[in-house]
Amino acid sequence: MRQQTAITAKVFIQRDYSSGTMCQFQTKFPSELENRIDKQQFEETVRALNNMYAEAEKLGSQSYIEGCLACLTAYTVFLCMETHYEKVLKKIAKYIQEQNDKIYAPRGLLLTDPIERGLGTLYSDC
Repeated sequence: MRQQTAITAKVFIQRDYSSGTMCQFQTKFPSELENRIDKQQFEETVRALNNMYAEAEKLGSQSYIEGCLACLTAYTVFLCMETHYEKVLKKIAKYIQEQNDKIYAPRGLLLTDPIERGLGTLYSDC
């Protein structure tokens, strides 16, 4: 009996550098996903991810305090404390898992967390 292997294609969603080097992805709908997922749903997912990455990179009083604590403790404070950035990355990973469970996996798709690929691309396995 001959065993068939599943063919998987990867759809890469490229980074969008139009606003600088901040981590955000293009919302342009890839043609490979047509008839697999609704364009509006795809764009909503990418926009939500872009908003969360913007939140992670936002500089504010919390980032300033974290930096000061790091300098005062020779960065040992991070052994017992998560940074704002790390907290948001966990939130992003949870969101991607939820999207996979509810929307993408039932359609035979799988979003891969960009942090696993050096934040270079977001991609989906079909």
